[in-house]
Amino acid sequence: MVELLETPSRQANQPAGVGHHARPSQPKRNGRSILVTALVVAALGAGLFVLRGRRQALAAPYEAPPVAVAATAVKPTEVPVALETVGSLRAVREVVLAPELAGRIVTLHFESGARVRAGDRLVQLYDAPERADRAAAQARASLARSELARSVTLASTGVEPKQLLERRQADVDQAAASMQQLDARIAQKSIRAPFDGQLGVRQVSLGQYLNPGDAIATLADIDQLLVDFSLPQQELAQVRVGATVRITTDAFPERSFTAKVNAVEPRINPDTRNLQAQAVLANGDGALRPGMHVNVALELPPGREALVLPATAVQSSSTGDSVVVVRGDQPEHAGTAEVLSVTIGRRIGDRVVVVQGLEPGAVVITEGQLRVQPGMRVQVTRGADAGAR
Repeated sequence: MVELLETPSRQANQPAGVGHHARPSQPKRNGRSILVTALVVAALGAGLFVLRGRRQALAAPYEAPPVAVAATAVKPTEVPVALETVGSLRAVREVVLAPELAGRIVTLHFESGARVRAGDRLVQLYDAPERADRAAAQARASLARSELARSVTLASTGVEPKQLLERRQADVDQAAASMQQLDARIAQKSIRAPFDGQLGVRQVSLGQYLNPGDAIATLADIDQLLVDFSLPQQELAQVRVGATVRITTDAFPERSFTAKVNAVEPRINPDTRNLQAQAVLANGDGALRPGMHVNVALELPPGREALVLPATAVQSSSTGDSVVVVRGDQPEHAGTAEVLSVTIGRRIGDRVVVVQGLEPGAVVITEGQLRVQPGMRVQVTRGADAGAR
């Protein structure tokens, strides 16, 4: 009885969870819910922040990156005292030897590359028929002279009429003309050098039959050469007869030759707007040859300092010439583009002289200006100090 009465009391005093599954307490469950709620709120806040940032980025105006260009800082530099261009050489006297009459070569009197004097016989064509005709003509001329002498004696005494004397005189003149004609044909069968010079490669052989105009060889006098060159029309005032021209060539890079302007074409070429000029060059040692390509520098009086730009920096249009400059605190590195109208003077090789429209120290874009519009930001990547050289 005692035990039965105490059993409920033990169960009431037994600690919770002994012999049964423990149930979570109410405070722990509330704390976990609060943590989950806080994480959700934080995630929503971050999402709203990102969304707000994207909206602001979309609402902000787009700024294009600067355009990379090459530029040069323009500084006053001494203008070269010569106008540089290119030219070609040709002989003062040069001919292609060829026969005037057809014939067979019976003798050759020259070798390829030989130097000859004026009048030297080079080729002899077969002329036996012409020489036979001349002998016959000479006999007729001798007879005509004898008859004329007899007629003169008889006409003076009145035995022969004066009309017969005149006929005898005509026969003598006709015979002399026939001999001259044959002499000319015989001379045409002998090809001779028209002037002193050097022969080229022989193009004929012994026994070959030639027609009129067939090339035998080239004869050129290379002791003097002509230098043909052209200059832009704006240089017309600089070109004078007697001016000194300096000649250089890749064949002799260590040498410089001197020539004198001897003629200036009075007419400007309407297609190229260039002025054609010619100079005479002494070539006593025969170093230079006709047909060579040469560099020509026409010497001018000393010039003053000027602003010189690469020709690639200048843009030409129907409204005139212009350049694109870089403006800013450090234009040699970056800035904004600005278009300036300029006046171009003479051209010096691949450079041009700016006469008006540009100030010393300006940074001019030399490459990439076609991709640049006025007011665009540009980044100078190279060449900012090219103008100082």
